[in-house]
Amino acid sequence: MKKVFPLIIVLISLSLIGIIVIQVNWFKNQLVIQQERFLDRAEKAGVDVASEISKQTSSSFFNLNKRQGLETFPNNLSFNIIRPIMVSDRFTTSEIYDKFEKALNKVGLTNIRFEFAVTSNADNFEFEMQSEHFQQESFDTLHFRKIIIPIISENATDIQTLMAYEHLFIIIPDFKIQVWQSLSWMIIFSALFSIIIIAAFFITVKTLLNQKKMSEIKSDFINNMTHEFKTPIATISLAVDALKNEKVYTDRTKWQYFNNIIKEENRRMNKHVETILQAALMEKQEFRLHFEPIHLHALLQNVLNNFQLQLQEKKGQVEYLLNASNDLIEADEVHFTNVISNLIDNAIKYSKDNLVLKFITHSTSKFTVLQIQDNGIGMSKETVKRIFEKFYRAHTGNLHNVKGFGLGMSYVKSVIDEHKGRIKVESVLGKGSTFTLEIPHKES
Repeated sequence: MKKVFPLIIVLISLSLIGIIVIQVNWFKNQLVIQQERFLDRAEKAGVDVASEISKQTSSSFFNLNKRQGLETFPNNLSFNIIRPIMVSDRFTTSEIYDKFEKALNKVGLTNIRFEFAVTSNADNFEFEMQSEHFQQESFDTLHFRKIIIPIISENATDIQTLMAYEHLFIIIPDFKIQVWQSLSWMIIFSALFSIIIIAAFFITVKTLLNQKKMSEIKSDFINNMTHEFKTPIATISLAVDALKNEKVYTDRTKWQYFNNIIKEENRRMNKHVETILQAALMEKQEFRLHFEPIHLHALLQNVLNNFQLQLQEKKGQVEYLLNASNDLIEADEVHFTNVISNLIDNAIKYSKDNLVLKFITHSTSKFTVLQIQDNGIGMSKETVKRIFEKFYRAHTGNLHNVKGFGLGMSYVKSVIDEHKGRIKVESVLGKGSTFTLEIPHKES
């Protein structure tokens, strides 16, 4: 696993980087292609508009000559100089704008911003007519694209074709931005799928890390559990062998001593088994609590009575500051007693001599608050962060007498959650810890 895991991370990372690089290059190529298609379509639309304008202008020109009784080439070979009809004579600006907009829609360029002008000489910008923002947009030569299309009469001679009298001058402002906008849905979906791939990669890596961590924690748990059961089993085996000894069997005091050892080690193993079963029930979410009114102060006194011997070994003392005006809570007596026992047991285990254990209570509008303070070895920030994780055990430095499976604090958190309460911990390494419990109180 140690060798495979980094290889998986490297391979997935390279794949992800490769996909992103390919997408970026594809977008660059697609942008160039889209720009060319964009211009081709715009030019086609412009040619269609110029052709339509030319047809209608030429028609007006010949109709006007006919009405005026003029001939282009009279029999006496004299020429009548007639000013040709200009586009501006035949159409308004809005009419040409509408024609061009329809032509763009026809070639698939909808909602495209454009400006136009009709010029009599495209090189010198001699405008006959122009759209509203044409002049303003024409100054931004860096960002627009222009298309110049001659407006040629269908009846023009070759010389007239080469010297087109009028031109349709089209500007597409912010050309690249508009091309990008035409690709917007493609970009959005591509970005979305890229984000999904990155998220899947992140979740995969996180899951692998969690599985790796859980595998290590469970391995430690199994090793620790083996040790915890092996010790009492060995002790019981030695005590049984001792009881078979004739001298012990005839000595009532010695017999009682070894018998008590067997009972104590048996009780200890039963406690371990109960802890593991409770953890299994929590895992399956088959936790069942029986709530009833309980006085917290009385419960504290009863629990502490069971720790007198351990406190004496640590030369510990207990201080009370029970200020809760209402200590009546709705709780499961068995499980809540276990919660308090676990917290006291931890305070004793993770401490040196001259332990000072403080119990402080007070009431709020909704909760009865209990604080359990000790002057033990304290915890690091990492331990405080992970204290309620299943199987997690704090590093105890030079203290090697701390036993357990790392399930106690996880059990405490689960029970408090089931009581609709809250628990938090504050600790300073080397100075001690404070556990704060908030339990909904029962109104009396």
